Amino acid sequence: MERNNKTPDFEEALAELEKLVERLERGDLPLDEALRTFERGVELTRHCQTSLKAAQQKVEILLKRGSSAEIEPFSVAEDEGATPPSVSG
Repeated sequence: MERNNKTPDFEEALAELEKLVERLERGDLPLDEALRTFERGVELTRHCQTSLKAAQQKVEILLKRGSSAEIEPFSVAEDEGATPPSVSG
């Protein structure tokens, strides 16, 4: 499993997560590799959740501002302790 040093964008993370789920669903991975794959999946799930929260905040800010062209700054905690949703097939 190859990892890049750069953080993937939402679409890249989601595509990688889908591939990992497919690999795990096949059930033919050795235990160590399955655990590493699962761990990476959890990381990607958290990254996707953070990206979605940031996008939701931006939309809410834009809607509250109405027709104003200014965007208010905001911050998103990297890991707010959220439990990733379970993946079912």
